[in-house]
Order: sequence, then structure tokens, then C-alpha cells
Amino acid sequence: MNNVAMCVIPAVGAFNFDTVRTLAHETGDSYALGIHPLFTPRAQETDLVGLEQHLHTHRDDPRLVAVGEIGLDYFVEGLDGPRQEYFYVEQLRLARRHGLPVILHVRRSADRLLKALRQIGPGGWTGIAHAFNGSAQQAQAFIDLGFKLGFGGAVTFDRALQLRRLAAELPLSALVLETDAPDIPPHWLYRTAEQRAQGEPQGRNEPGELPRIAAVVAGLRGIPVETLADAAYSNTLAALPRLAALVPAR
Repeated sequence: MNNVAMCVIPAVGAFNFDTVRTLAHETGDSYALGIHPLFTPRAQETDLVGLEQHLHTHRDDPRLVAVGEIGLDYFVEGLDGPRQEYFYVEQLRLARRHGLPVILHVRRSADRLLKALRQIGPGGWTGIAHAFNGSAQQAQAFIDLGFKLGFGGAVTFDRALQLRRLAAELPLSALVLETDAPDIPPHWLYRTAEQRAQGEPQGRNEPGELPRIAAVVAGLRGIPVETLADAAYSNTLAALPRLAALVPAR
């Protein structure tokens, strides 16, 4: 749709591992398996066992492209930090054991994410730091470890000065485009609390918004959108290598 060739459907917990795998096969997309930090309150030790079993059972499934979405979230109140960190570290170990990239949830947690990555293995990582919104130094640290940085709807807001600066100045080889659909709507879909109170629905982000998001990022960098699209395509395949067998060549 709208020149988007492939969606990556990430799991958020053991309860939807089978769902995302089945959906990816039904729609011709790809998927990732993992326990999202927002779902760690309901996660159990047996869920890690289940994740390993799924990664082993479906190790030859070309549509299984990563372990994710995993990570840490220190923005949402009420989450148990040590519990998040336990599930994050154990899933990093599973990703290394099964030779898969990781899709990272990075929300006020970049330094702790980086610390764990370095402790488990300073090299050999691939994957995406999803919806990245850290500092330039943190961005470079993820890049140095082998990660690409995800930019989506948030970069379209004029007030996102730091994020827009990163999108403009980071190496082109480090950027991938994403939506987090149906969340993180771009500015043209966003509705303020006042607008929602008046009955206007919040816009639903969709993969079809990617070309317009790409145009914003290309404008920030002062390059043709086709140049950005080619780079983002190549970068995505570098971050999630199994996609190369699933998507058409540009």
C-alpha cells in the first residue's frame, strides 16, 4: 500500500506470539517475538521459556525476523524497573542464542539499554532502536553497536527540535523509517486533548503514512525523498537481514 512493501508485526507478550505469526503469514508480512516492557507486569518466567520454544520451533520461518519489541520504559509510571530489566536482559540473551536482531523500545532508558547490550556482548548486534528520541551521544552509541535508529510520526512536529536535529544530522546510513501504527501519529493526524474533547477522533497512524513521513525527513536533510527512501530501504535490510528474501529489490 502506498509503496510500502512489508510490515513487521511485533509481539508484546507470550499471549500473542501465535497471533502475530499467523497474521504475518496471512497478510504476507513479517513478525518479531518478544515481551514488551509495558507487559512485564503480567509476564511470568514461563513466558521466557515459551519465547525460547517459539524461537526454536520457528527458527526456519523466513518471516520471523527479530526478537521484539523488547526494552525498557521509564516514562510510564508504576512499572517495576528491576522486573523490566530482568525480562529485557533475558530476551537479549535469547536473541544472541538464536542469532536474531532485536527491536528495542527506548523510552527514557537509552543508557540502561546500552549498558546491558555492552555487558552481554559488545559486538555482533543488529536491529532497530525504535522511535529513538535520545541525545546525539546516545544515538552514536547505538550506531556503534550496530543498530539503526527508527524515525516516525514524532519527527513531523515542528516542536520536536532535538529529534528533528538528529534526523537531519545523523549519518544517512543510520536511519530507518517506521510508523508504530496505530500509535505515534504524525502531526497531520494528531488531535489535541481539546479537539478530542470536542469529539474529533485521534488520527490512526498507518504504514501508508510512511511516504509522507519520509518527505519530512528528506526535507530536514535537504535531499530528494528518493535518496532517503533508497537509504532507508537498505538500512532496514541491514538491521533485519531476513527481510531481504521477502521484499522486492529496489
